[in-house]
Amino acid sequence: MKNICIIGAGAIGGFIGTRLAVSGQEGVRVSAMARGATLDALRTHGWRLRQGDALLQAPVAAASEHAADLGIQDLVILAVKGPALAQVARQIGPLLGPETVVLPAMNGVPWWFIEGQTALGDAPLDSVDPGGTLREAIALYRVLGCVVHASTASPEPGLVQHRMGQGLIVGEPLGGHSERSARVVALLGAAGFDVTHSADVRSDIWYKLWGNLTMNPISALTGATIDRVLADPLIRQFCTDAMAEAAQIGERIGCHIAQRPEDRHLITAKLGAFKTSMLQDVEAGRPIELDAIVTAVREIGQRVQRPTPQIDVLLGLTRLFARGRGLYPEDSGTA
Repeated sequence: MKNICIIGAGAIGGFIGTRLAVSGQEGVRVSAMARGATLDALRTHGWRLRQGDALLQAPVAAASEHAADLGIQDLVILAVKGPALAQVARQIGPLLGPETVVLPAMNGVPWWFIEGQTALGDAPLDSVDPGGTLREAIALYRVLGCVVHASTASPEPGLVQHRMGQGLIVGEPLGGHSERSARVVALLGAAGFDVTHSADVRSDIWYKLWGNLTMNPISALTGATIDRVLADPLIRQFCTDAMAEAAQIGERIGCHIAQRPEDRHLITAKLGAFKTSMLQDVEAGRPIELDAIVTAVREIGQRVQRPTPQIDVLLGLTRLFARGRGLYPEDSGTA
């Protein structure tokens, strides 16, 4: 895979794009589809990533807000926020050739998650793909699943600050291994990522979501870092109860969680005074990724007839909070 395009050159997209660009792999060209100040910064400075005291920098092969300017790619990495994905799907066509692979490196439940799962029915998830726009624009055969275990931030357009972690999990959406997933794993591994080639990436996605489901919205609501969230015994118990609901949903969709909520809390607590991505979005006045992280879990619970009273409360409170600040649409997620 030589021609790679990053869509969404922010904290995660810029992290992956820079590491690929500086890896020195023969023939690899890393382009970006971006706009505004990020596009200007990429054209001026190229890819930039600050890791510790070092600044990694490399030219961007091409950068444009128009997919047609970039041409057909071998690999397209989607690293936009969930609310922007529908618009991207409408623009992505010129990047896609017969063999193009699409790798969504995003938070929460992806639009393709229910494919092949008879218990979830055939209809697209309204929470993440209303009307099936994404399913129609990005065919399942193109998709590889991806889970990102890294903390990054973008202190200014076109510049990424790496904080911790460099884990990526990649796998076929319907399970198993393939030659193309192995090639993507090798590409990312050569760029210095800790890559796992998963035979069950759906379960990996659900496991990460199981932890993010509570930490992200509670931190956004309260403005608290996760050490403070977990230090409050009432909130910690609320998180435990909501996670139990998500784990039971997981059992019904083939995504077993082999861990207790308290064990996960201990792991999360090691991050210390950490700001979640949703809290960072609230502080920056950006739309929050509530649907992929919380609303989708509730919708899947409804489909498998597992009530979610704690998750419902969390969704309702966070939705109301975000709407009051213009960070979540009034006409979305009203059920």
